[in-house]
Amino acid sequence: MEKSFAWFAVSVLCLVPLFHGGIAIAASTQDGTEEWGYVEVRPKAHMFWWLYRSPYRVEDPSKPWPIILWLQGGPGASGVGMGNFEEVGPLDTYLKPRNTTWLKKADLLFVDNPVGTGYSFVEDKELFVKTDEDAATDLTTLLEEIFNRNESLQKSPLFIVAESYGGKFAVTVGLSALKAIEDGKLKLKLGGVALGDSWISPEDFVFSWGPLLKDVSRLDNNGLQKANSLAQKIKQEISEGKFVDATNSWEALENLISSSSNFVDFYNFLLDSGMDPVSSLTANDMSKGLARRRYSRYISSLRSTPDGDGDLNTLMNGVIKKKLQIIPQNVTWGGQSDNVFTELEGDFMRARIDGVDELLAKGVNVTVYNGQLDLICSTKGTEAWVEKLKWDGLQAYLSKDRSPLYCGNDSITRGFTRSYKNFHFYWILGAGHLVPADQPCIALNMIGDITNSPA
Repeated sequence: MEKSFAWFAVSVLCLVPLFHGGIAIAASTQDGTEEWGYVEVRPKAHMFWWLYRSPYRVEDPSKPWPIILWLQGGPGASGVGMGNFEEVGPLDTYLKPRNTTWLKKADLLFVDNPVGTGYSFVEDKELFVKTDEDAATDLTTLLEEIFNRNESLQKSPLFIVAESYGGKFAVTVGLSALKAIEDGKLKLKLGGVALGDSWISPEDFVFSWGPLLKDVSRLDNNGLQKANSLAQKIKQEISEGKFVDATNSWEALENLISSSSNFVDFYNFLLDSGMDPVSSLTANDMSKGLARRRYSRYISSLRSTPDGDGDLNTLMNGVIKKKLQIIPQNVTWGGQSDNVFTELEGDFMRARIDGVDELLAKGVNVTVYNGQLDLICSTKGTEAWVEKLKWDGLQAYLSKDRSPLYCGNDSITRGFTRSYKNFHFYWILGAGHLVPADQPCIALNMIGDITNSPA
């Protein structure tokens, strides 16, 4: 896995006619271990992808080598940037090999989804997606362009693994991909969907914040009462279909929580905002009502040093952009991400529990995993929406005992898991919102189990 700096300089470019019209731009390293490119998913709407072939691949006829499609949250956060260099890719933000890369268990496909995220871009601001379903349609188009041309990829099961708001995308694209497969438009095997700290039911999460923070002494009874009152308002707005109003009230609730808790970190409730090395949003910023920007700011200055070394934004707009060669000069990584969030504000507070139910009913393997210390997508809120599933196996699942999780020869409890039929849940101890970054060892073991990897 040691890579020299020359890795960033060598690539081969090609132009590929699209099934849907237009031209796709693609490139690869000379040894074929990496491929990347753009797909014009709609006229003037360009989506960027990056595929890594695993050097740890094991050929086992009984266990096909899997591919993981990683979807980031936000909406507007870049999987090509954050998921890749901060969490599970082969290199970290200092371009050093990651010992716990998920390439040890699968090939990795990162996509900047929806258009406008990361290196993906639109030429007309009217082309940003307005709903999760629109995003799923675009992403399914990209999958058709990548998989339908490549028989080797078609032999590997695809696992859609998501984090945060990416979980909503994973549910909708999972259903969209299934339909395309059934209609003969998409040639791939869907292995499963994994939802990590995912924003599946906003209502359940906002109701979890007050009680959770009261239990860990970050709120008092006054703060709890105010938080619950605003959560009730959000519930009413959601029930009336006033989703933009609910998004505005969500922002107000986050600011209330921040001020009442002396600025607890929404991604690790044991910390103050700004203490986490991957968080740059200060208390002063939040007091100015910038809750909507918290996630994008959270990922925009990751583990930076005074000279900029290790800063994700500097990396992606510098050496990585130069390596990739095909990023248009006028495209800045993350330059349109705020627009992505704004355009989706009408769908932001809409639940996707029914989509999870539909996946389960279709026999798709669904895994939910959650970091113990996450607040924004708390385990308490996740358990609440899981109990609302209409899946016929729910009661049997809930009645089962959990099994403890360990790492290697470690005797320390790292988490718990429970499974029944095609539904699986992982509780990851000591992790906040970004499970693979906070607990890389147990996350690697978990993804090996999820994908049934032969490695």
